[in-house]
Amino acid sequence: MENTLQTYHNVLRLKKLKIKTGLSGASIYNKLNPKCKYFDASFPRPIKLGSSAVGWLESEIDAWLGSRRELS
Repeated sequence: MENTLQTYHNVLRLKKLKIKTGLSGASIYNKLNPKCKYFDASFPRPIKLGSSAVGWLESEIDAWLGSRRELS
């Protein structure tokens, strides 16, 4: 019998991402836009879930939030 390690990733849609980060939807998308003065290259990129649906990996968001705590 072979043991395999399965990793499950929680994906946050925008509504839950806003709750978890405390950021508005506009602020999140400003952090993703390189042309915006609020651009944050360290902010996790969304992953494509479908033709018009995106989400963010919760583990990446948790790591980003942790890095914010270290800076403050």
